[in-house]
Amino acid sequence: MVLTKGELSGLERRYRANLINSIGGFKSLVLVGTKSREGKENLSLFSSLVHIGADPALCGLIVRPNTEGQNTLGNILRTGVYTINQVHAEFIEKAHQTSAKYPEGVSEFEAVGLTPDYVEGVAAPFVKESIIKFACELVQHIPIELNQTHFIIGKITHMMVPDALVGPDGFIDLESAGTLTCSGLDSYHATTSVIRLPYAKP
Repeated sequence: MVLTKGELSGLERRYRANLINSIGGFKSLVLVGTKSREGKENLSLFSSLVHIGADPALCGLIVRPNTEGQNTLGNILRTGVYTINQVHAEFIEKAHQTSAKYPEGVSEFEAVGLTPDYVEGVAAPFVKESIIKFACELVQHIPIELNQTHFIIGKITHMMVPDALVGPDGFIDLESAGTLTCSGLDSYHATTSVIRLPYAKP
């Protein structure tokens, strides 16, 4: 298959979405937990989490075009706090279901059967079923005018990882944790480690 820019634009909308979403390869799969100022909990599935830096500890998240209501975008912008929760096979169907467009004010936690969990100092809910999770505070919001998406940059404030999964050098064994990844819009995958190489030098 060889497609030019014009041919890409002419593809059927859903076919093009599947094609473009999968050509970039495997992506991180996380559930983002938020809570509105009115106390309504929200949970959404994301495949756009990216590492930005370790000092300070920053990560980025692309949020699709959305109004700033009681949803992930609105809650993050109004409260400045959110959680990132890794997804495992034991609850992948429930995680997938959070991507449905529930009416504003409906808790996805309740709708899909996942458990909100709170820790001291973090106003947003974690997912109790998730093994590896962390909390962020909003440090920068960048609207992307090209397609009306939003780039959310967060500073990591809390981390929760089982001790047995953290190596002597700080490396987290995601495969032993059963962390899933995804490709495209709706295909979920387990992983198999190939090799871990030493720090490359000239």
